[in-house]
Amino acid sequence: MNSDAKNSNGLVTGFIKKYNTYIMLAVCLIVCMSISPDFLTPINLLNISRQYAGLTVVSMGMLMVIATGGIDLSVGSYVACGSVVAALLINAGLGLIPAILVDVALGLVCGMLTGVLVAKFKMPAFIVTMAMMTIVRGAAFILSDGSPIKTPSNTISQIGQNNVFQIIPILFVLALIVVAIFSFILNHTSFGRIVLATGSNQSCVRMSGIRVDFFLIAVYAISGMCATLGGVMAASRTGIGTPLYGEGLELDAIAACVIGGASLSGGVGSAVKTVVGVLVLALISNIMNLLSVPSYPQDVIKGLIIIASVLLQIFTSPKKEAA
Repeated sequence: MNSDAKNSNGLVTGFIKKYNTYIMLAVCLIVCMSISPDFLTPINLLNISRQYAGLTVVSMGMLMVIATGGIDLSVGSYVACGSVVAALLINAGLGLIPAILVDVALGLVCGMLTGVLVAKFKMPAFIVTMAMMTIVRGAAFILSDGSPIKTPSNTISQIGQNNVFQIIPILFVLALIVVAIFSFILNHTSFGRIVLATGSNQSCVRMSGIRVDFFLIAVYAISGMCATLGGVMAASRTGIGTPLYGEGLELDAIAACVIGGASLSGGVGSAVKTVVGVLVLALISNIMNLLSVPSYPQDVIKGLIIIASVLLQIFTSPKKEAA
């Protein structure tokens, strides 16, 4: 009997360790459905999918950086600058697709600069990305002259306000495509395996003859690219580019990755579980809005729930973070 009880407890513990991220999401869903009849309405679900598509894309780039054991505090500023640059280019007469490509390329170049400072000059990622956060946000204010930039109707707003098959938001589809790409990279390519290995033991990867610096530069470039794309997605929802977008978004992106099981010491990360982390954050914010909780108490409640979620990950994860 005792042996059966131990086996049963072991199975339950193993199940929780393996699926803790999904259990958190299930609990959030049950709570949201229980306390608000408006939660499952089509309008509310569409709003969630549009509102958090940008965070999903930004979190994919953040995941790549965290997987190497780094951090990127500049993504929120890239979102702001990306929205401003996209609006300026469209207003200057550049087509929608070329404007997006130029915008994303700008994020790629700036991210590469961050990566070079981290990889080649051995500067702490925290310091470099904090400096870039200030520089890029300042550039967004300079380019916009501190004012929102409105774009012509039926340009960038086509992405944020239209649906595929009149049902599925385009932003949601774009986010799914990005997640699928990153999931494939992490799980089925040598690039993804080396990124995770770099986070696990960078010295061993170097001694294997792999150019670690290249991969460190690449992940910061990818993060910058994803963040400016997130800026385009943010601007598409309102048709406005503004330097105020993305304030605090870096914290949400980090939280989504950690809730999704990524280790801040590197070596562990999943694109799909990071999306689950985004959904957990989305549900927390959405249900508090539906319940008309004031914004300041929302911040406190959201922070406490994030801490509880991360503690659950730490205590139930098969691989605990190193001290």
